[in-house]
Amino acid sequence: MTKDPDFMRVINPVDPPAPLTDAARVQIKALAQRQHAASGVLMQVVSFLGGQVEDGLKLLPDSTRARLDAAATRGLRASYDAAGRSMGGMGRFIATDRAHKALASMSGAIGGFGGLPTALAELPLATTVIFRAVQRIAAEHGEDPLTVETRAQCLHVFGKGGPEDGDDGVDTSFVGARIGLSGAAINKLISKVAPKFATVLGQKLASQTVPILGAAAGAGTNYTFVSYYTDMAHVHFGLRALARIHGTEAVVDAFHADLALLKRPLMKA
Repeated sequence: MTKDPDFMRVINPVDPPAPLTDAARVQIKALAQRQHAASGVLMQVVSFLGGQVEDGLKLLPDSTRARLDAAATRGLRASYDAAGRSMGGMGRFIATDRAHKALASMSGAIGGFGGLPTALAELPLATTVIFRAVQRIAAEHGEDPLTVETRAQCLHVFGKGGPEDGDDGVDTSFVGARIGLSGAAINKLISKVAPKFATVLGQKLASQTVPILGAAAGAGTNYTFVSYYTDMAHVHFGLRALARIHGTEAVVDAFHADLALLKRPLMKA
């Protein structure tokens, strides 16, 4: 577990953690199943489609690729700052996963209509929609969505890179940790998360590069990404809620054991 004092610190519970109950084990198993399913067929299809035109993206000027990296960093920073304000206004009407998916799909369709230029311009909006969805899920699991700590944990969810080999989904080192609340710590977290998020955005842009046709691709990929990141948020904040009761080590160990059992059939195939 990372123990960089300038970045995050491990929670020291006041009371001894309660032993894992059967009910808690059922919840942990369900979270493992949710993470395993998150990288399902739809997300894999998006990754495949993105890979088909990846070489084309590599041919783009360095300035364009730099814009993608900058867009990821800028989008995460803007979303983090905006999330610190009240969730009133339009937020009152976007209070379900379904509503966030619908808004993201509409945003992606608009962004993909004009090809790469509009797709790049649409990224901050898509990022904010996903961030708001993750923030709402944090609240569902007992965290204050407006605090610096919870918003930092929401940022961390964006570090989940998708269904690639070696990507084990939720980084459980953050389940029982408090991220440093200084501005420098938040900047460090964004710099850590942004490259992984930019990789995912590259898949999204690859499917939106063709004008008009990119509108359909943009709607579909945005829907997929909201689904993926909200699933990761449910797992991340669900584990944190259980860790507050039963301790981080017991919860994380049980989670990894259940995840390993789910992966075993694929390893044998």
